[in-house]
Amino acid sequence: MPEPRVERRLAAILAADVAGYSRLMGVDEERTLAALTAHRRELIDPKITEHRGRIVKTTGDGVLVEFASAVDAVRCAMEIQRVMAERNAAIAEDRRIEFRMGINVGDIIIDEGDIYGDGVNIAARLEGIAQAGGICISRQVFDQIEGKLQLAYREMGPQNLKNITKPIEVFSIEVDETGRAPGQSKPSQEIKYCRTPDGVRLAYATSGNGPPLVKSANWLNHLEYDWESPVWRHVFRGLSRDHTLIRYDARGNGMSDWDVDEVSLDAWVTDLETVVEAARVERFPLLGISQGCAVAISYAVRHPERVSHLLLYGGFALGAKKRAPQEKEKRNAMTTLMRLGWGADNPSFRQMFTGLFIPGATEEQTASFNELQRRTTSPECAARYFDLVGDLDITDLLAKVTAKTLVMNVRGDLVCPIEAGRALAVGIPGARFVALQGQNHLFLEKEQASQRFFEEIELFLGS
Repeated sequence: MPEPRVERRLAAILAADVAGYSRLMGVDEERTLAALTAHRRELIDPKITEHRGRIVKTTGDGVLVEFASAVDAVRCAMEIQRVMAERNAAIAEDRRIEFRMGINVGDIIIDEGDIYGDGVNIAARLEGIAQAGGICISRQVFDQIEGKLQLAYREMGPQNLKNITKPIEVFSIEVDETGRAPGQSKPSQEIKYCRTPDGVRLAYATSGNGPPLVKSANWLNHLEYDWESPVWRHVFRGLSRDHTLIRYDARGNGMSDWDVDEVSLDAWVTDLETVVEAARVERFPLLGISQGCAVAISYAVRHPERVSHLLLYGGFALGAKKRAPQEKEKRNAMTTLMRLGWGADNPSFRQMFTGLFIPGATEEQTASFNELQRRTTSPECAARYFDLVGDLDITDLLAKVTAKTLVMNVRGDLVCPIEAGRALAVGIPGARFVALQGQNHLFLEKEQASQRFFEEIELFLGS
């Protein structure tokens, strides 16, 4: 007898689940179940029916839905996420039910009402990389809906999804900023000024909404230009999504005073103290990036009562000049070149510096980072910073950190080797270390490290 014919068809598949469901259940099991049931009954199931979808199965906090049209699937997902954002507006952040959604178009196998195949698996993996309240779609979905729906997208590039053989090109739909060009939207930002004990005028900014998140200053930032920069804008947009982000330009940099007498670790920590007092925040997570990690660690040791969590990315306890003799010679030579070539119209020297920080950058990103260097600081201050950073040594402070600490480092970082990041984590009691894929010191928007960076922070702050 011939084998039964397998039923196949092309379909749009939507996979959704609740971000942080286990944590929510741990906090209040009965309330979480009641709220999820209400959302399903009042919003999700009716929207799926309205857009001609079929619920294939539910899995506790998740749902798998089949649509005949990618347009219907995306419309349904968008409407659910928009209404959920409205429902969550008045709810405390740690009690919000927020869905992650992934949508794919592919060939599926139907067996007794259930569906199988790569078309389903890819949708489930896309859901796994979506942000809370967000939607990730495959290239196949994008091609189906392009020009038919007025949405803003962010290209995430090819992604290696778990148990999927080939990389999948992924797009993230900007749920909150429909109609704007991808990458151009930004939260409103308020810039203010404060003055340090030694008279230096510092510019600081607040953006976003939610509980405070303070970022210690690092080299090569400019409060206004950062929002235009394809190297930095995705970082600050992401950090401002669920928090009130408080950041500032370091002395000698950006919109703060350039002509300063003292550049030292102690001065940098005092600058952070000044900004925290001016912003009137009492207890907060503190983020350090690159050499800003040394500032953040020093502040956390000096003010343990203020720092709830310590987040460190691309940092080190021992400066490069103290890690290897050849590194000292190289950095001394680069310091001399900085004084001569940093501010020149010809960006050739700055290009060399860019190649160290972001070797995987596009032409646009490279040109932007070259310009960022010129706009951010003077040749003399650049040389002073670079020299001082190479000589940093805070190894004696690591054991004194009492805040919960997360350390992240990119595996192929040419500026701060992963070994330096591991040493940082080993020295801090109880610190968690996460290695990110990539080679850029500053992870770029389409890299896997970008998505992972925000996921790890969300998970860590929720723990």
